[in-house]
Amino acid sequence: MRSYGVFIDGEWQVTAEQYEVRNPANGEVIALCAVAGAQGVEQAVQAAQQAFPDWSARSYEERGEILRAVAAGIQKRFDEFAFTESQQTGRCIRETMAHDIPATISVFEYFAGIAPAIHGETLPIPGNYLNYTRREPYGVVAAITPWNFPLWLAAIKIAPALVAGNTMVIKPAPTTPITTLMLAEVMTEAGLPRGVFNVLTDPTPGTLGDLLTAHPKVNKIAFTGSTAVGIRVMQRAAMNVTPVSLELGGKSPFIVFADCDFERALAYALLANFFAQGQMCTAATRILVERPLYERFKEAFVARAARLQIGDPLDPATEFATLHKHEQLEKTMRYVQIARQDGATVLTGGNRLTEPPFDKGFYFQPTVLEGVPVDSRVACEEIFGPVVMLFPFEGEAEAVQRANATEYGLAAGIWTQDIGKAHRVAHQLQAGKVWINCYNMIPPGAPYGGYKKSGFGRELGLHCLLELYTQVKDIQVDLSPDYFEWFG
Repeated sequence: MRSYGVFIDGEWQVTAEQYEVRNPANGEVIALCAVAGAQGVEQAVQAAQQAFPDWSARSYEERGEILRAVAAGIQKRFDEFAFTESQQTGRCIRETMAHDIPATISVFEYFAGIAPAIHGETLPIPGNYLNYTRREPYGVVAAITPWNFPLWLAAIKIAPALVAGNTMVIKPAPTTPITTLMLAEVMTEAGLPRGVFNVLTDPTPGTLGDLLTAHPKVNKIAFTGSTAVGIRVMQRAAMNVTPVSLELGGKSPFIVFADCDFERALAYALLANFFAQGQMCTAATRILVERPLYERFKEAFVARAARLQIGDPLDPATEFATLHKHEQLEKTMRYVQIARQDGATVLTGGNRLTEPPFDKGFYFQPTVLEGVPVDSRVACEEIFGPVVMLFPFEGEAEAVQRANATEYGLAAGIWTQDIGKAHRVAHQLQAGKVWINCYNMIPPGAPYGGYKKSGFGRELGLHCLLELYTQVKDIQVDLSPDYFEWFG
């Protein structure tokens, strides 16, 4: 078991209070973390503010080299990061080793390389003037990250924010702070100057977030989490007119046309719903299958879901592990009960696992529903658990109508071998990320974000650097040899 203070101004500070971080698979305490409180917020914001002039004045190349050193530092501790990420989230070690840690390293390497692409423009305007723009960092960025992919979702904010010249205060989720704290260790070893990166922890959801989002010296807020909390972040940021970017919930459609590559679509449907036990904002919980293929797809999908190997997250053979916390388990159980009351049929799963060795965790079976009313709560609200619904449809028009019948718009998947159909449908879907014949691929060079109540702003890619972590300054120079006189 490890013990961590808060990381402020390049130093670890021990606080009077600590709280326990537990492994959701068995309830064991895996770390003690500091309770930052209001004083910690003030110290961290002040440290970031004081570090900003020097950090922002450094070249993109110098900042990029430090990010490359961070990537190398994570690689050096690859197994430790993967183990800890699995241990604190309850997710399968095979996932954290294959996705979370490699993807995090790639993010730091990508932004280290692309930083010089931050540049201004020279603009042609009437008259004898030189007009040009600069892209400049905001200043202190406050990042608030969730518990499902804690390291990677932190990295996609940290890397672009820092390489653009901002400084940062980050608040990881109370239940999964350890890998972010480990990242602070790597940052120090990589030579990041004091105060540029600060980490605050607290056991009570919302406590530090409320203080950071309403802080007058925070210049930009980046948030990933639920739509309900995202609304609160916006409301508090409005008091200081602080810019906000939000990556929120989803209820993504997975559209399977009859002419698809069946085995490929089936495999990705499992990945799209049961990776991370369905605790993903991109989870494709509404699988829409064209009528001629519906029965065949249903039979195969249900059989494959029922065969998923459930077990200890740290066992490499485990394909499906525990939900992250009791509240998530209760929420999932509640939605399945609502579905039953609404007349839906549970094709597989639908129950909590309580027999040893599952009795100490929050295990819930992979669940597939049929006959869910399209306007029911279960079909419309984000569950954030391993519960997927099957719906038949007839033709493109109905597929698009069904897919867009949600207040969310984060992601969507399309499965067809007709390239024209694929693009026609993709252009009509109200989603920020559309995958065709693949799913959940999020490369660091491509923008990622949502429509509607799934948020706004695009993380990753050049869009992220230019739109989220820099602001535009316009400069105009009079080149005329004569001065202009307005009066007299």
